[in-house]
Amino acid sequence: MHIVHDLDQLHEASGASVITIGNFDGVHLAHQELLRRVAEAARAAGAISTAITFYPHPTKILLPERAARQLTSLAQKSRLIENLGIERLIILPFTQAIARLSPEEFVRDILGKHLRPHSVYVGPNFRFGHRQSGDVHLLTELGRQQGFRVEVLPMLKVRGERVSSSRVRELLAEGRVGFAGRILGRPYLSAGPIVPGLGVGKKQTVPTANLAPIDEQLPRVGVYVTRTRLGDTPHESVTNVGYKPTFGEHRLTVESFLLNFAGHISEAGMEVEYLHRLRDEIKFPDASALKTQIQKDVARTMEFFRLLKALRRHEPVDVSSISN
Repeated sequence: MHIVHDLDQLHEASGASVITIGNFDGVHLAHQELLRRVAEAARAAGAISTAITFYPHPTKILLPERAARQLTSLAQKSRLIENLGIERLIILPFTQAIARLSPEEFVRDILGKHLRPHSVYVGPNFRFGHRQSGDVHLLTELGRQQGFRVEVLPMLKVRGERVSSSRVRELLAEGRVGFAGRILGRPYLSAGPIVPGLGVGKKQTVPTANLAPIDEQLPRVGVYVTRTRLGDTPHESVTNVGYKPTFGEHRLTVESFLLNFAGHISEAGMEVEYLHRLRDEIKFPDASALKTQIQKDVARTMEFFRLLKALRRHEPVDVSSISN
């Protein structure tokens, strides 16, 4: 996938484009459908499949006090978009100048001037231009004037719930990582460098791999069944998202205890996929009581993965052992 940060890098002879536009935060199921449709339409038309996104997120410029934490880093977002078959990703620096473009100027100067749009695919709530004054109806009319077709995909729902980045954030804030994963189409994950911990786990409870602080959203404080990836190898794990209250006041951390793992972690980074919430984070009277609880967490986690494997083999299961 070709990544472009400046539209002036594009040449007029680069060919027509099938385009979608959005922030694509989380690259959830609705985003995935848009991106797949763009890739398919571009192949059929002999055009270049193109996604346009913005960095930083517009709310960080326009409403910084209300800007939510993002679900995916720019690198994660780019990788997910590439995996869906998009050939060109345009990452426009979001500035006050772009924010002031009228809908007509956006279509003329961003789409028409550089990209030779064959067609544009958007969701039903797509807004663009100064103060989000443009909607899908105006985009369709401007497309008619400029000679490109606009396709508006219907709202996507999962189990009666709309698929949106804001809904994923709400679910994560509630600790409902399983449902968040359904809307995303994959488990929600946190990724970043591994950093040394305080050493209390190795000495007093269990050794953990510790994630460096990240800018992206974390799920609600608590203990989770997770899958932690080191390099190309996934490990079943129990992960605490919290402040380690048993050992005093600490910053928010993500610590994963890898099951059935021994030896030294040589990788520089890790990814933590959140599969199921086990419990709230609790302040225990001492390290011994915490270690006893961790052993219970480990037992429930092992049962979770046993049941998951049974479900994949289409065997009947009883989930009561992990739901209490």
